Amino acid sequence: MARFVTRRLLTMLLMLFAISVVTFVLFIVALPGGNPAAMIAGRLANQAEIHLISVRYGFDKPIYIQYVNTMANIFDGSAFSYQQGFNVLSQLGGDAPATLSLAIGAGILWLLSSIALGTLAAIRSGKYTDRVLTVLSMVGVSLPPFLLGSVLIQYVGYKASLIPLGGYVSITHPLQWLWHMLAPWFTLSVLFIGFYSRVLRGSILDAMGEDYVRTARAKGLSERKVLVKHVLRMSLLPIISLWGLDIAQVIGGGAILTETVFDLHGIGWQAAQSIGNFDTVTLLTIVMITALSVVVIGALIDILYAVLDPRIRLT
Repeated sequence: MARFVTRRLLTMLLMLFAISVVTFVLFIVALPGGNPAAMIAGRLANQAEIHLISVRYGFDKPIYIQYVNTMANIFDGSAFSYQQGFNVLSQLGGDAPATLSLAIGAGILWLLSSIALGTLAAIRSGKYTDRVLTVLSMVGVSLPPFLLGSVLIQYVGYKASLIPLGGYVSITHPLQWLWHMLAPWFTLSVLFIGFYSRVLRGSILDAMGEDYVRTARAKGLSERKVLVKHVLRMSLLPIISLWGLDIAQVIGGGAILTETVFDLHGIGWQAAQSIGNFDTVTLLTIVMITALSVVVIGALIDILYAVLDPRIRLT
């Protein structure tokens, strides 16, 4: 077990290194206009002024030294956005409560809803209920969050005045916080519910044909016990894996459309602002936060699987 954990952690570090190199090259080297010195100097600056800024901030050094310095600044908290004028990690720390509120609340909503709907669709496989849920799940997967959010704001918020029009309220005001988060939670969850419920339905149907399920039925267990204690428990493993990775991606700014539509001022909203300002330092930091979240949670899930199923340790 110790060898598996060590190997998985080393793989995680190598993945983070590879991601950091690729993102640095894309944002700083390959991206047109990605020269930080030119961005600091402004559009009207001449080459001499750009060169002076390059020397002052170390942008004239070899690319590998720039990479090391950039990553060091990101991880020690000293990365600074020259376009927007703030310390990047301090700003993202202030944006994090909105993103965490959105990710955790929506994540719980789409996980529980997916389990209920996916199980119901599997039980009613081939029947009218299954067909209706299939259509609804396809609609959910196909419905862009910005469209659903805009419709909710326009018709449920503006015309019916049943939900707030946007903005984030601190959790220190729990009722107002909940009231402002209901629509964003629903908007972000719809797509995941449609996808997760179909995955779970397929997993349950596959599990029902396994030998251990037939053995459980042969022992005289009721269909409910077979479903809950055997079929559903094993079928939830891929769902939990997907859920962990998706939550990590949302925390890293993956809910950019939902946060922008509802003006939540989270990490996703900050990513949208940085794209508009061509702020490569902030965007690079957000990408690294997302990568770190996904890779770390993925490694933890793999280790948890190895604890639960010793066969995984051999792969």
